[in-house]
Amino acid sequence: MLKGGEWLVYLHHVREVTPEWVARATGGRLHPGGKAVHDLHWDSRETTPGSLFVALPGKRVHGREYVDEARAKGAHLVLSDRPGPATVEVADTHQALLHLGRALRELFPGQVVAVGGSSGKTTTKEALAQGLGFPAPPGNQNTAPPLARFLLRLDPQAPGCVVELGVDRVGEMAELMGLARPHLAVLTALGEEHLEAFGSLQGVVEEEAGLLSAPQALVSLQAAEVLERFGRGRGLPTYGFGEATFRGEDLRLLLHESRFRYGALEVHIPYPGMGPALAALAALGVAEMLGQDPKEVAERLAHLVLPPGRMERREKDGVVFLNDAYNANPLSVKAGLAWLALQPGRKWVVLGEMRELGEEALRLHLEVAQEAARLGLKPLYLGPYAKAQASLDGEAAEGLEEAVGWLKERVQPGDLVYLKASRSVGLERILELWDA
Repeated sequence: MLKGGEWLVYLHHVREVTPEWVARATGGRLHPGGKAVHDLHWDSRETTPGSLFVALPGKRVHGREYVDEARAKGAHLVLSDRPGPATVEVADTHQALLHLGRALRELFPGQVVAVGGSSGKTTTKEALAQGLGFPAPPGNQNTAPPLARFLLRLDPQAPGCVVELGVDRVGEMAELMGLARPHLAVLTALGEEHLEAFGSLQGVVEEEAGLLSAPQALVSLQAAEVLERFGRGRGLPTYGFGEATFRGEDLRLLLHESRFRYGALEVHIPYPGMGPALAALAALGVAEMLGQDPKEVAERLAHLVLPPGRMERREKDGVVFLNDAYNANPLSVKAGLAWLALQPGRKWVVLGEMRELGEEALRLHLEVAQEAARLGLKPLYLGPYAKAQASLDGEAAEGLEEAVGWLKERVQPGDLVYLKASRSVGLERILELWDA
């Protein structure tokens, strides 16, 4: 249901699991006092009455330190590596959570579609979920804790669901695939990401390729090309605007929307950019693989609603801003620049830092700057590599306030401003500072 600019999914059931069931699923020791739970939390601040609180290890503090707060907020049961009342005691709460997620997954009889890749995961997940009419976790909730929570709250009568699998350490994809056990997996793209963990593009490919262990898989043309370079994934069905199994044609990447043909269908997406167009094409391909009618999927995609920060259009004082700053890596930045270069009129681009690129960070930031120069764009750069990037053709700003001042001196009504950076940079604050 579309209401007030948000996609609302109403679930008409409440599943409860007993403390005994949780203890069996996790292999834990049950201490008395617990009651059945219908929700799951790992942040004590968000704990709700009737929930299971999972005390996970954090970077600075272990979740066991917040058990009392969770109980005070109404948690019916605790999963912890320490004994206590109303507690399922386990040796390792992270591993126990994975076991719990697997057990919850076994309660769901419908089709499970998983989405992974270096970029475009959330956009593709939303296109799949809304196009197919399947429930999915909101936003980019793509790690084990929110996936376990989603499966606990999932309506068993739903025909299927879509989950996003995000990885930033070696071995994580195997964990998530073991938890989600998808019938079909979609690999969106492969490029340099989280290099502090994976080391190189080959390391990224080895981790993300774990997605292909699903019984069926669909990969983008870009991902198929990278997989083949590393001797992986031959013979898999593909999607894309080219020689693909599920092919889009006559692609028009317009300022406010995207259009293409899929067989006899004219497909309209209410978002600009290659990312939403490819996501819609993936949804159409998956629909055919699952036996759904592509025409119905295309009709739903015409009303696609994406979370903030993904080609999000905002207009201020006659200036059109495209906030694409939810996340960034070299692959997604280059795709955004290619789209921007096609747009008519005066345009500006602000590029912030792409984080978690390890020792390759300077090289990859300069590579992006070279691509911008090749396309005839002169970005305003921010971050530790800004001056080096600007030396190739552009300018550098020390911070967001300076960037806003730079833009205000130059931008006119009718201009287009494209914003792209890693989420932790907070580049979208330019929109707040513009009003201030």
